[in-house]
Amino acid sequence: MADVHRQDDRRQLVGPVARGFDPEVVDALVTALEKDNPGKELLVEDHGGYVRIHAPHLLRLTRASLEEAAGHPFPLAGLEPAIASFAGRMRYIGDDELVWYLTRED
Repeated sequence: MADVHRQDDRRQLVGPVARGFDPEVVDALVTALEKDNPGKELLVEDHGGYVRIHAPHLLRLTRASLEEAAGHPFPLAGLEPAIASFAGRMRYIGDDELVWYLTRED
């Protein structure tokens, strides 16, 4: 029965799956997500070729936090080559914010 609960918990996770080819981008992404989601525990799974960065239900990323973490300008659209996949749904909010979520709350 414990395995069923773990699977249900995993279905509630959202967030990017980043390619592991550029650890600096992955590190900046993790740092920015931690800043933009205070108090939320991130699940970071490094599988070498890819890194899952997930949290329950909702995860947001701002361009300001990503640029601060990277130490240089980094438009959110520049993440596209680094993001192999994602869990949940994803929505761009202008060029300033990216949100992963389970259900849309308009």
